[in-house]
Amino acid sequence: MINSVRRTVSTCVLAALALGGAACSGGGTGPAHPARADRPAQSPSAAPSPAGAPTLAPGPGGLTRVFKNAARSKERVVALTFDADMTADQGSRAAAGEHFDHPQLISTLRRLKVPATVFMTGRWADQYPAEARDIGADPLFEVANHSYSHYAFTDDCYGLPTVPPARMRTDVERAFTAFRKAGVEHVVPYFRFPGGCYDKQALRALAPAGVTAVQWDVVSGDAFATDADAVSRQVLDGVRPGSVVVLHCTRSAAPTTERVVRTVVPELRAKGYRFVRVSQLIGATRKG
Repeated sequence: MINSVRRTVSTCVLAALALGGAACSGGGTGPAHPARADRPAQSPSAAPSPAGAPTLAPGPGGLTRVFKNAARSKERVVALTFDADMTADQGSRAAAGEHFDHPQLISTLRRLKVPATVFMTGRWADQYPAEARDIGADPLFEVANHSYSHYAFTDDCYGLPTVPPARMRTDVERAFTAFRKAGVEHVVPYFRFPGGCYDKQALRALAPAGVTAVQWDVVSGDAFATDADAVSRQVLDGVRPGSVVVLHCTRSAAPTTERVVRTVVPELRAKGYRFVRVSQLIGATRKG
């Protein structure tokens, strides 16, 4: 069985988001989203993701390939990824006023001109269609699949409900359907397992969906964090050329993330790092 990326207590908190809070939410009600004026002028680094975004060929036995980071080269590139988590059964909490979105974070990424990949659940897109559409329409970003339900694809994944093997592909495809329904553009064929939990059975079940599974090599620890400086240090200490950083954009469950971005972006740029989307890292990996 393939290890399910359970490294530290920080990683454990990632899955706890699905139980106690939202991951890619940051404040504001569903309809509220940054004004178009917040968007920077398009630059070469913010070119639209191609319709045929690069994927990795299936591995041995036809299993879905898993991408954690690009090769460690002299080119200092890093991909910031943000999980827009909302579990299928959290609608009542959203109706009661809990915010699973984070407009301020998205606005900050735009202001700083940081390309990013947003791993969005289909349930999140259903809850915040205008915001999902707004993110997807911005060429600075690309939207990837984080399942529809944010239920686990293995047993014993931090207490998450489990998707039966026969429904795994359906759950992923349902998320893509939710994106289309919301009018989301720049959707790429990448999938992030809820909680980071996967095994051979899950990789086999997703093979017909034609996605590349995307994990990470830098755990930010932003979920439920209250110390933005500590999270920033963890990111800065962990980033290497080709890294994929996992963060969240849920205002209620990851309240420090926007401040973390304001800290780490200029510091990494001062170290010579350039921010790219996951599709660019995978594209470079294929060329290599």
